[in-house]
Parts: sequence; structure tokens; C-alpha cells
Amino acid sequence: MIVKLLAVSGLAALVLLPFANLLRAEEPESFSELIFNPGHLKPVDSELKVKIGEMAPDFTLPSIQGAKITLSQYRGRKNIVISFVPAAWTPICSDQWPGYVFTRKLFDDQDAVILGITVDNIPTLHAWTRQMGEIWFPVLSDFWPHGAVADTYGVLRSDGTTERALIIIDKEGIIRDILVEDINVRPPLDFIVQSLTRINNRK
Repeated sequence: MIVKLLAVSGLAALVLLPFANLLRAEEPESFSELIFNPGHLKPVDSELKVKIGEMAPDFTLPSIQGAKITLSQYRGRKNIVISFVPAAWTPICSDQWPGYVFTRKLFDDQDAVILGITVDNIPTLHAWTRQMGEIWFPVLSDFWPHGAVADTYGVLRSDGTTERALIIIDKEGIIRDILVEDINVRPPLDFIVQSLTRINNRK
């Protein structure tokens, strides 16, 4: 009986071996091979609905960490950098957020937190951020109703993605700076640093 089982197991292995080799051959070699390149896009394709000096519209979104995050939960506690990025698995987005990981101390020193937002769903964001490495800040899904928060802020593009935008909010919930960058360009870190420094110097 044992001999028969071994024979069947061996036969199954011989049958499945080509498929296993095929799967291994198609396995991506690196994170970069998973990235979709959309080519050059229209730099800006939306119209802002918020202004500097206004109270930032409140929202609640699910995070990949499992909790729901509400903007106003940071009121009186943290300055906020909302980082809207167009889509997961695209080149500049996959470079921008890891840059914030390496500069975490900068945000800690400025008493600030980043809220990363895209219109992708939670499973997509989970897989993407795991490939990028450890992300210390909340990553939020504006998937459903699709792009509702991005639309409220006026950074939802006509193709359903978002602009590459930074919204800087102080501890009182007031918008202090806005940058809607060319979607093909990574926003300069200096913009965030200078904006947060100005906010903290207002005290």
C-alpha cells in the first residue's frame, strides 16, 4: 500500500513539475517589474475646491492597518500632511512614499503625521505597500464612494485617479499650504519642511 502511494505521489510530482517550473519562470524578479508605467500624463486635470486659510473638510476613511481614520481625530494633537497620490503600482508613487519613510524623524520633529490617500481598494494598497517595505504612516483608501474625499478637496482627475497633491493642515484643522504638483513629478520634500516649519513658528 505504501509503495502504491509513493508511486502515485511520484507520478503526481512528475505531472505537476512542468507547471511548477512554469510558475517559477513567470515569477517577477523584483518590485520594479511589478510597476505599471502609464507614460506621460496631463500635468493637472482638476480644479481645487479648498483654499489656504479654510477649515479642512473632515473625512473618515479605512486604512490598511485595519482602523478607520478620521481627519479631526488629530485636532489639537498633530499637524497633518495629506499626501494624495494617483494610483498604486505606478512609478513615481512607488518612489514618493518610501521617501517619507526614510525621513520619519523630520515629521516627528515637526509634530506632524502623514495621511497617505489613493483611490485604490484596501487589498491593492495592502499588497503594494508590503512590496515597498514598512510604511509608518496611515495609508487610506478613498475607493468607495469612489474618490469622494479627493473630489471634496478638488483633486480628483477625470480618469478617476487623483492629482499628486499635498495638503498641509495645522493642529487647529486649518489648511496652511497646498501643492498640486505635475502628476509626472515627485513633489519636493522642501515644500513640506518649509510649510511645517512656518506652522510651528507661528506659535
